[in-house]
Amino acid sequence: MDSKQGAQGIYLCPMHRDIRQAEPGKCPKCGMNLLPEGAKFGMLRHMASSPLMIAIMAAIMLAIMAVVMHFR
Repeated sequence: MDSKQGAQGIYLCPMHRDIRQAEPGKCPKCGMNLLPEGAKFGMLRHMASSPLMIAIMAAIMLAIMAVVMHFR
């Protein structure tokens, strides 16, 4: 038995858990990179790989902080 064959995993979309493949690729629904099943911090790693995603998350956090400070 080939050790590579036994080591193959399942790749899935962080946003759509119904999308599963035997090899890496892109999600057909949203275009995100598929991550190995069981990858620790996979979503965080994916988000940190995109500068646009980091900017969006920073803007959302700043907006939430501004709303909280306004109602204090």
